[in-house]
Amino acid sequence: MKGSATKYALRAVAWAVYAALAAFIVWGIIGLVRMNGPVYFFQAVVDGLKLGFVYALIALGYTMVYGIVRLINFAHGDVFMVGAFASFYAITQYGWGFVPAILFAMVVSTLLNVVIERVAYKPLRNAPRIAALITAIGVSFFLEYFTALKFVFGADYITYKRPFEVVVWNIAGVTITNITAIIIGVTIILLLVLQYIVNKTKIGKAMRASSLDKPAARLMGINVDSIISLTFALGAALAGAGGVLYAIAFPQIWTFMGLMPGLKAFIAAVLGGIGSIPGAFVGSLLMGEVEVLVVSFMPMGSRLKDLFAFLVLILVFLIKPTGIYGEPQVEKV
Repeated sequence: MKGSATKYALRAVAWAVYAALAAFIVWGIIGLVRMNGPVYFFQAVVDGLKLGFVYALIALGYTMVYGIVRLINFAHGDVFMVGAFASFYAITQYGWGFVPAILFAMVVSTLLNVVIERVAYKPLRNAPRIAALITAIGVSFFLEYFTALKFVFGADYITYKRPFEVVVWNIAGVTITNITAIIIGVTIILLLVLQYIVNKTKIGKAMRASSLDKPAARLMGINVDSIISLTFALGAALAGAGGVLYAIAFPQIWTFMGLMPGLKAFIAAVLGGIGSIPGAFVGSLLMGEVEVLVVSFMPMGSRLKDLFAFLVLILVFLIKPTGIYGEPQVEKV
């Protein structure tokens, strides 16, 4: 009885914290609207959505891989970078349009991530988890510095040539471009395809079974190693598409461009509940909004946006370590 009372008291405290946090957010939004007017605020919201949808494609790869192998693939942001460069060369060297370029970027990113998984992660499948984590960090640094070599991509910033003309619409004073519409549309399509694969196909069923219990999945005839490779491939395809969308939104690319978006997408996945596809999507939208609103409304916001991103991660761990959609997980051997 005493334990139950303590449990309910802790739950009440948690809900009180959530209510206070929600009230603070509402108060902050009202203050922001009064500060610069509703048009400026809604413009920031639209820009935050544009960034959040890009983060979602990266975060989905993080959460899928973690859901099955319990590995944070820190090289994922660099796969995102390679996708952006692949589309850049497809557009500038071969004159491809947007759709062929994004498909090419997804294919290149997929092949790269499958090679990384086979060479760097698969041999460590039964090793201590810290070994795979350190290897992931090493692979990330290797990709960043190797691609910075002159005979690969080079270390300089490169202006990204958009494969279409930018169209601007003005709706009640809020500026919306076709870039924003493309980013949102492509992300939603890819998210729906991913949800269909995971929830409606035999491969998706095998992925969910492998995530829950690998030994039992093997006993049922599932090739867990192949499912893990497929998961890396799907995550990489989404990251490659994200790299193209990020490049058309912010048309400047370089070999370290995946570092901060990759970390922020990881934070978004944790915020939403790592291992949860809807959680990664919602967390990414929130992360995009936080970043843009900080830049738009705070003094020195461009310098503080990264600080606030990591502050969000700390608050999530303190208030709800499992994230918005996450559930406590039991470790299986």
